[in-house]
Amino acid sequence: MLTILIPVSLALGGLGLLAFFWALRRGQFDDPEGDAHRILRTDYDDVPKE
Repeated sequence: MLTILIPVSLALGGLGLLAFFWALRRGQFDDPEGDAHRILRTDYDDVPKE
């Protein structure tokens, strides 16, 4: 049983690591402060655009 679970868990961990580096290279984490400041702004419109 462990001969199956260990390689599967290593493969899934590697896949997650590859997905993280892919997102890092695509710029997903370039502006971590933007959302934190955007939520505190008062110049937004509550009504969604149609």
